Amino acid sequence: MKILFAGPSLPDAAALCGDTIAVRPPAAHGDVLAAVRAGATAIGIIDGNFEHVAPVWHKEILHALEQGTAVFGAASMGALRAAECDTFGMVGIGRIYEDYASGRRMDDADVALLHGPAELGYPALSLPLVNADATLDQLEREEAIEKYDILKLRSAAAGLFYKERTWLTIVERAETASDRAVLLQLLLAATVDQKRADALALVHALAGFDAKTPAKRGNWTFRATSLWRAVANQPVA
Repeated sequence: MKILFAGPSLPDAAALCGDTIAVRPPAAHGDVLAAVRAGATAIGIIDGNFEHVAPVWHKEILHALEQGTAVFGAASMGALRAAECDTFGMVGIGRIYEDYASGRRMDDADVALLHGPAELGYPALSLPLVNADATLDQLEREEAIEKYDILKLRSAAAGLFYKERTWLTIVERAETASDRAVLLQLLLAATVDQKRADALALVHALAGFDAKTPAKRGNWTFRATSLWRAVANQPVA
């Protein structure tokens, strides 16, 4: 059984995965442990909860790997955890993961966004910085925007709280030389959804996963500490 935790980064995950991968809401503390106990042979983490509940725990990922369950991460919380746990065997996928793993990106909030409820398909209400950066990278390569304006837009995007970051607020904050209305229209039309691209790459990898592939990497031993035992003995969803 393969289990995928996804939400706003890939709201149509269930339709894309069909019957081959069981799709769950964004992962929170205890969900990976529950997936292992349910018999998962491979787990994909795209999105995770973090603000109002405890986030997915590194320890439960290590437990999954030690038990022989493959764990993949990309796009959002998955990219963060993969960058932190790849040494132990978690498989990171995509540009966002690579940015965190290499140290080019440091702030967890770069993948965060404000979104609506699952019942409405997790509609995005703000713009994650990773998508803003990917969009500006593309427009810079295409020379569609002057370099001066690119720098101003990058600075404005990085300086906004994740819940407030939209192209409109970015353009309003940036002291650009170009006409703001024209600039806003261009940015909206050219937006690159890097989180979705990385999430799709993870789904592809998870679908093609061979259960014979070793999950654990390196010479390490899982330590069942007193805190782990206390948590693991609690009922999990």
